[in-house]
Amino acid sequence: MNSYTETAQYIARRIADAAMATPTTAVILGSGLGKLGDLIANPLVIPYSDIPHFKTSTAVGHKGNLIVGTLGGKPILAMQGRFHYYEGYTMQEVTFPVRVFATLGIRTLIVSNAAGAVNPDYRVGDLMVITDHINFMPNPLVGPNLDDFGPRFPDMTDTYSPRLRALADSCAANLGIALQPGVYVAGTGPSYETPAEYRFYRTIGGDACGMSTVPEVIVARHSGLEVFGISVITNQSNDLKDGTVNDADDVVRQADNAAARMTALIEQMIKAI
Repeated sequence: MNSYTETAQYIARRIADAAMATPTTAVILGSGLGKLGDLIANPLVIPYSDIPHFKTSTAVGHKGNLIVGTLGGKPILAMQGRFHYYEGYTMQEVTFPVRVFATLGIRTLIVSNAAGAVNPDYRVGDLMVITDHINFMPNPLVGPNLDDFGPRFPDMTDTYSPRLRALADSCAANLGIALQPGVYVAGTGPSYETPAEYRFYRTIGGDACGMSTVPEVIVARHSGLEVFGISVITNQSNDLKDGTVNDADDVVRQADNAAARMTALIEQMIKAI
């Protein structure tokens, strides 16, 4: 038995013991966005430390719980916090939960993060629907291919589902929530970007940048999952402001401020999926 199967079977047993329905949608909640997990009804909360082969999330604003319950009347599985490459984990460890989700039967993955604005038209508090990404992190598919999950060379044309992006636009319009479409640039961190790096990201077509999400998305697409991604803009690029430095605690505070709108949007989407 491989580690993915062992972990999936442990989670499946916990779900069965709680007499709960097995979800087909999972949500990964990024920095400061774990409060959505607090709104899940009838929750089964499993600390990462209890789950075989799961790592511990050490990042600011990441609670480190797997939650199973209902949101928008639908069964859902949510990660309150993710694993990052900058924490010292390998890409296989960072993306391990996504492989477990695929083994559990998850078909839709919603990923969220806190991101810095590269696009000068974006403001702190904006919600950005990820339309595409540019990756400056190691690719998690490097190494022997896991044929049971997907092909050696997965196509990345429609990485972020056009269907789910259209659904987000419709749900946001009904809720009166403004959305920005944009390209997410992923770097390793943990240092924030220099002014020159921000200018470079802008030049190559980036709208926002961060230190997560893309590895999980690549593995999700390799595993055949449909993906929706959303960023909360928590800070502006340091070449667009006067001497203000980026601060991790402020990033979490800004994400908290936007959490209600993001939660309402994701809840409406899950109702409709």
